[in-house]
Amino acid sequence: MRTMLTSWLFWALLSAVFAALTAIFAKVGISNVNSDFATFIRTIVIILTIAFILTLTGQWQPFGSVSPRSYVFLVLSGLATGASWLCYFRALKLGEAARVAPIDKLSVVLVAVFGVAFLGENLSVKNWLGVGLIASGAVLVAMRS
Repeated sequence: MRTMLTSWLFWALLSAVFAALTAIFAKVGISNVNSDFATFIRTIVIILTIAFILTLTGQWQPFGSVSPRSYVFLVLSGLATGASWLCYFRALKLGEAARVAPIDKLSVVLVAVFGVAFLGENLSVKNWLGVGLIASGAVLVAMRS
């Protein structure tokens, strides 16, 4: 059990499960709510939940212990997350969850491209084939019959 809790794959799979539930719960939840306001409510819940977890596990740390560079990139990440959520909830409001979510998951393809372009990561031919299949699969799932 301990090795499972320290495995990136375990946490990535849980992330996928919760992301799927996010789409389903959000689609039902925004039926009579403005998508931007729904994103605001969701964000408050996330802030309270994470503050509770940090308190429960004693993982708070002094704000001064974070480097300025880390702050810059965490703020940029937060802005990108907020923009992503606003766009995602707007798309869910307008479209079907089963079509919106696969297009949102094209982020996997973009992370691979950005990781290579900006972080110097290397992907093998097999990895690029997988990226291509993810892109193709997302488009095929999102298409109307």
